[in-house]
Order: sequence, then structure tokens, then C-alpha cells
Amino acid sequence: MTGATAVSPWLPTAPCTPGHCAAHPSGGRDHPTERAGAVLAVARLTAGIGAVLLGVLLAPAAGLLPAAARLALARGWGRAVVRAFGVRVRYEGTAAALDGPLLVVANHISWLDIPLAAAVLPGRMVAKAEVRRWPVLGALAALGGTLFIDRDRLRALPGAVRAMSGVLAGGGRVVVFPEGSTWCGRVGGRFRPAAFQAALDAGCAVLPVRIDYRPTGAAAYVGDDPLGASLWRVVSARRMVADIRIMDPISSIRYPDRRALAAAAQQAVSRRGAPQRAVAKDSANLPSPSVHQRASSRPAAASSSRTPA
Repeated sequence: MTGATAVSPWLPTAPCTPGHCAAHPSGGRDHPTERAGAVLAVARLTAGIGAVLLGVLLAPAAGLLPAAARLALARGWGRAVVRAFGVRVRYEGTAAALDGPLLVVANHISWLDIPLAAAVLPGRMVAKAEVRRWPVLGALAALGGTLFIDRDRLRALPGAVRAMSGVLAGGGRVVVFPEGSTWCGRVGGRFRPAAFQAALDAGCAVLPVRIDYRPTGAAAYVGDDPLGASLWRVVSARRMVADIRIMDPISSIRYPDRRALAAAAQQAVSRRGAPQRAVAKDSANLPSPSVHQRASSRPAAASSSRTPA
């Protein structure tokens, strides 16, 4: 998310502002927020920050593990973070096969999106270069193998795309938020096409994912909203649910260029493109990336980050 003037494809702007989109004491007109007690909110905040710091401590050792073990550890960390912050996760899955290289693309609402993606579909995240300088989270992102993009330098973009393509060509998974900025969730941005070139170059599929939160306003992290205020809205919401919808993979072979591929992914992630037949239940058993997705009936948790490019 940025409040800067858009001067490159990686510097889009969203009209969403904290005053208009975020819940201050309510979750907005669509979903009023029931407030948790102060003691519970403080307990969640403490547990959530503790889970994030645990990730920082484990990240150096994780880098020495085999790829499968690193993904399992990332998935466990994502679940722990979201659960600690008091977020329950529901998912709908329609993807038939999640093995092999995938460019995972999702809409972007909150810092919660990153742990949520890690809990369900762990992979190499793509983030703006500024994230590397963030206290604690920047170190965690770097140790976790995040691919950083300098959005102020157009000349750096081809190199970033090559890095993504290299991960995909090696059989890895890359997770991108191609709107380039956080949006409130009631409205979203256009999918920027640059990242989709990596899927074309590597000849791999694109996996569209839609993220929604209820109450929407409590989760939204937009504009110049302070992180502390956003954290407090999340932990003080009595019941927050994150819905994640995993769509069918899109073959990059079917589309002639990155703009067409980006448009197809955006359509899949839009409300009109969301699956209608699947009925998701609260689930603690979030899907493994190598199995068919199926909803189960236990409470779960997931979460994520702010403005990856």
C-alpha cells in the first residue's frame, strides 16, 4: 500500500483511506464489529507478536532445511500467527492439483494476507524493497526468501521478473499481490501484468486466490493507517473470519501475453468469478499444497502483510 503518486507500474494508488474503510469502532455499514474485551485483545496482541518473533528466531535454521520442510514450517508459522491474532479461517478450494511450480496471485487487503497465504499456500513472497527495512518484519521477510522489488526503478523490473521466473522454473511457488497496494476489500485494484510474465517465461500455471475478511473494515490496512491502529482493530474484533477461495489454475499457454493472463486472473478473483458451488466451513485443517481442497469443520486461523508489490 502506498500513498505516493503513481510513477511506475509498481506504484499504484488506492482510493481507500482509513477514515472511509477501516472500522473505528464498527466494522462498517456492511458488518458491524462486536468488540472483544480489553483483556482478550491484549492477550491476542501479545500472542500474535510473540508468534511473529518466533518466526524471526526460526528463520535462520529454516534456511538449512530441505524445501519440503521449509514449506511445512512456513505453513505452521502462518497458522500460528493468524490463530494468535484471533482470526478464524474458512476456505473454499476448487484447485485439482497444487503440485509443481505455480504463480499464486491474490487480492490485497491487509498485512494479514501474508501469514494467511503462508498458512495455505506457502511460497516465495514478492514484496516492495521498503519491506526489507521494516523493524523485525523486514528481517523475517528476508530470511524467509522474499523476493524484493524496487518499485521506484523501472529498470529493476526485468530483473525482478527474471528472479520470479527462476524460482518457478526450478519447481518453486511464488506468491504475488498484483494489485500492488492494499485495498479496502469492498473495492479492488487492477492486476498489474508484470509478474505474469514470469509465469509465461517459466511455462507454469497461475493460481488465482480470493481473500475476504469479515468484518471487512476491521481487517483493512490502507492509506496512511498506522500499523498499531490496524493491529488493535484486528485483536479487538470479537469475531474475525478470513475467507480464502482457491480457484482453478489458469494455464499460461492459453493466453498470448501477460496482459491477457493478468486480466483472466483478475476476473477469476473478482466477486463475479468467485466459485458458487462450494460451501466452506470453519477449518483448523487448512489444505496441504499437494492435495485436493476440501472444507472441514474445525476452527482455524490465518493471516498476512501489508504492501508487497
